Amino acid sequence: MKTRKAVNHVVFVLLCILIVLFLTPIFFIILNSFKGKLFISDNPFALPTAETFAGLSNYINGVEKTNFFAAFGWSLFITVFSVIAIILLTSMTAYYITRVKSKFTSLIYYMFAFSMIVPFQMVMFTMSKLANTLHLNNPWGMVILYVGFGSGLSVFMFSGFVKSIPIEIEEAAMIDGCTPLQTYFGVVMPILKPTAITVAILNAMWIWNDYLLPYLVIGVSTNYKTIPVVVQYLVGSYGAKDMGAMMALLVLAIIPIVIFYLACQKYIIEGVVAGAVKG
Repeated sequence: MKTRKAVNHVVFVLLCILIVLFLTPIFFIILNSFKGKLFISDNPFALPTAETFAGLSNYINGVEKTNFFAAFGWSLFITVFSVIAIILLTSMTAYYITRVKSKFTSLIYYMFAFSMIVPFQMVMFTMSKLANTLHLNNPWGMVILYVGFGSGLSVFMFSGFVKSIPIEIEEAAMIDGCTPLQTYFGVVMPILKPTAITVAILNAMWIWNDYLLPYLVIGVSTNYKTIPVVVQYLVGSYGAKDMGAMMALLVLAIIPIVIFYLACQKYIIEGVVAGAVKG
């Protein structure tokens, strides 16, 4: 008993240290967003003083320079529709390849699993060229691309959870006259809720913060720029940076995804464990 308590205390201390390490960068971003840009580089770890405090000027300056709210709208559009499409399409795919046992479905499953280990850098140039050829360099095209890149992990997680669902439940629904689609949306999908929320959180955090894919496909010369792309606008020629405005925009960018995460975070462990262990 004493040994277990000692271990619990050690684990608690380690977790507290990890919390501090993870939150420290965010704290300094928020801190520096209220300091004048000339003072950030000189002493980034100092608290704002009467001389260095800039109030909301960094936020106003950053929003005006980058047209932040337009970028916020496009980021929100791409993230929401991509996540919805990923959840709907990958859950149906996982349901099909799990319930229909054949060499074809096994091949599909392993292809999705293989896609998780292929690094994005290996395909980014051919992908951007193909996206440009197919005129996917727009928000709807980005949704299609994100569905492709997000399908591997999502199908893997959904497949693991579907295996844990007793098939007798679906057979009972079919006996009652439900079609396969009615069985899926009325019986299976509600059971998949924990995994669906986990998939939504993981993909939303990735898509919202992604810089490379929108930069390669949409670029910086269109009206569809996302938040990570417009933040890069604050880096001028010869490495000149408006650090105050950049810190302010980073704070504005992380607020929505943090709120979304906190609202749904209780489902993450449940969904990940269910998708990876059950079945």
